[in-house]
Amino acid sequence: MMSVDWSDQIVVADLADEPALSDELSHLLDRLEAEPGRPHVVLNFQNVSYVNSSNLAQLLKLRKVLGGHERSLRMCSVRADVMSVIRVTGLDKLFQIAPDPMTAIAGLQIEDAG
Repeated sequence: MMSVDWSDQIVVADLADEPALSDELSHLLDRLEAEPGRPHVVLNFQNVSYVNSSNLAQLLKLRKVLGGHERSLRMCSVRADVMSVIRVTGLDKLFQIAPDPMTAIAGLQIEDAG
C-alpha cells in the first residue's frame, strides 16, 4: 500500500495489516519530516484488522508532526476491532475519525476553506 496525493494539500494512505502498516506509517513520517509544505493526511483503515502499540506510537508521532505545522490527520473506515483499541487507549479523543475517505477529505477541505 502506498499513499496517494489526493491534491497539493491532502495525502490519502490506504493502509493494510502488518508489516505493511508499520512500513507505510514510517514512509509517511519520513516524507512529512522531509517536505517543507506538509499536506494534511487521511489514513484509510478499511483493510486494517488490528493495531499494535508500535502502530499507536507512530500515529501519535504523525499527529505531532502535522500539528506542529497546522496540518491535520484524519482517520477513516476504522473497523470495530481497531476502534475498540483506539477507544480503550483514549486516542479517540485525540484523533478525528470519519466514516469514509470522502467524508475525511471533505472535512479537511472545509477546514482549509474556513
